[in-house]
Amino acid sequence: MDLVHDLLVLLHILGMAAIVGSAVFVARGRVTPALLWGARAQVVTGILLAGLVSAGDDPVDTTKLGVKLVVAVAVTACVEIANGGRRRGKGERARLVTAAGVLAVLNTAVAVLW
Repeated sequence: MDLVHDLLVLLHILGMAAIVGSAVFVARGRVTPALLWGARAQVVTGILLAGLVSAGDDPVDTTKLGVKLVVAVAVTACVEIANGGRRRGKGERARLVTAAGVLAVLNTAVAVLW
């Protein structure tokens, strides 16, 4: 079970790196496949990690998990909306991509500092 947890943590961190790396450093306002799949991976692996932690014996800070889930869904929504606009020919939505990057950094800060 530790191996599954560790692999999920690795995938979760790689998802965050894909979001922040694409939104802030690489794409600078453009939706990339790494940004899109990183956002999706963050939500899925985060839910799976929360389930694993909840199944254990240690107490779970459900407020923190709730805040992180809301922020992760907001990141994914920004990326999906920006990608949908791009696919329909409405141009790049740089503000949404930047917002996704900022929210991903905020979510990381919540994870580390809370």
